Amino acid sequence: MSNYPLSYKLSWLPRFLKPSLAGDAQDFSPTAETLIDSAPRQTVRLAFVGDISAVANRGAPDCDPAIKALLGAADLVIGNCESPVVDRPSAALGTRLGTHHAMSELFLAEALAAVGIAREKLVLSLANNHVLDQGIAGFDETIAALLRLGIRTIGLAADGPVVPVQVGSLNVGFAAFTLWRNADEKLFAGRVSMDSDPAGWPRAGLDLLCAVPHWDWEFRHFPRAETRVLARRLAGQGVGLIAGHHAHVVQPVERIHKTVVAYGLGDFLGTAFARQPWPGRIGSILLVDVSADAGTRGTIASYRLHPFMRLRAGDRERLVVV
Repeated sequence: MSNYPLSYKLSWLPRFLKPSLAGDAQDFSPTAETLIDSAPRQTVRLAFVGDISAVANRGAPDCDPAIKALLGAADLVIGNCESPVVDRPSAALGTRLGTHHAMSELFLAEALAAVGIAREKLVLSLANNHVLDQGIAGFDETIAALLRLGIRTIGLAADGPVVPVQVGSLNVGFAAFTLWRNADEKLFAGRVSMDSDPAGWPRAGLDLLCAVPHWDWEFRHFPRAETRVLARRLAGQGVGLIAGHHAHVVQPVERIHKTVVAYGLGDFLGTAFARQPWPGRIGSILLVDVSADAGTRGTIASYRLHPFMRLRAGDRERLVVV
């Protein structure tokens, strides 16, 4: 069984058809900001994208060259692998209906090439509610497929709560976890990270600790109070950057002291039905420049949220800058 509250389940379809603008809209930050007065001489650029799937696509997307340039200029791209990567879905009916996600290894490889993401520069989180949509065999097949493609993963329980990744001269730790699951807890336990308590997360040797949570409620533009409380707890425990997923719409950015929180980046590729209404077709790319200078090493120098649109183009999507 999933772990969604009944009120969440009952509100899913109305919010899918008309995403909500209700909620606390106070104390958020600009979508772009410079945080260090004197620009560092050396920086590392991180690019965060939203959920990646193939539910709304039969082919790789058409991509605006400006989006490809943004992603190609990053030292590391981090996204959420919202679909199991399998050749033949085991949940055939659910996959056809769109309730169970799946994408092929070939689709993922072609989609990444189409949007200008080099696989060796990509990190994908598997800590999400859909990762076991195709069962344990599909979960294992996903890990094997990403390994074949040379894509690094985060959010696996076997790897511990924090995965260190060398990005240029910096050592960045990524803590990916999901608060939601679409299957029994016993299936997620020991496979998918659900550890949202930063108190026990290792920090030794890290220049920057980044959380990649799958949180909040879907199709709501403003995060719930509980989500903001968790963001403050993460920031208070030394997490310097938080980039969230799951809402399927773009949510605000907030600065909590020195911590930058992007609550929800929206979808990056086809994670909802082909005729998904607006504004669910607006996504965003978060670019973060991190200082590699000796005096400010690991400090966020600047960030910018770049919105884009996902338009229909026959049997695929077209990604266009806003």
